[in-house]
Amino acid sequence: MEQAWIPLLLTLKVAGWATALNLVLGVGTGYWLARSKLRGRAFIDAALTLPMVMPPTVLGYYLLVLIGSQGPLGAWLKSFGIQLIFSWQAAVIAATIVAFPLVFKAARVAFENVDPQLEQAARVLGIGEIGIFLRVSLPLAWRGIMSGLLLGFARATGEFGATLMVAGSIPGKTQTLSIAVYEAVQAGQDDLANFLVVITSVTCLTVLLAAGWLIPGRAARPA
Repeated sequence: MEQAWIPLLLTLKVAGWATALNLVLGVGTGYWLARSKLRGRAFIDAALTLPMVMPPTVLGYYLLVLIGSQGPLGAWLKSFGIQLIFSWQAAVIAATIVAFPLVFKAARVAFENVDPQLEQAARVLGIGEIGIFLRVSLPLAWRGIMSGLLLGFARATGEFGATLMVAGSIPGKTQTLSIAVYEAVQAGQDDLANFLVVITSVTCLTVLLAAGWLIPGRAARPA
């Protein structure tokens, strides 16, 4: 089943990059919203959570409008000789966006559960905001954040609709596991499809078990 390993490695590559980007974007946004006192926090939260409930094809369409060769960002990048459409980078963008709400929501809840008095005590001791984040907030919230990152990784691994629209299905270049399963079923290659499904299921189950173990307080409770 050599045909299965290429999309598997590509999927892990795409999901890995998407998770790394969400480590910065999702955690940063979650921390900002958890500490923000803006009146429109509920609206911002709902807007940032949209990719979780929006149909992937609709999300893919929006991405096509944005990063397509005629789109504002796509046309600007094209002037520098960069084309995102039908590339693995486009698959990373799609996976990052669909997985973002999982990381963002988990990070926000984790930071909101950090005792504000501990952060205030650090300020009294003269520690700056960056130091408070790195030495107080982040260490106390890491379990929730890691759980969200693992769930985001699993979601990025299974992304299909938006990825297919912006990256296509180019074997060895943009054909991820989920797309490879679809193509195998369409081509009547049942053995390959079954093998790909098993790989995907085992990968996602492993990630979900790890995420469940990392949920704050879960490790302290008996199984």
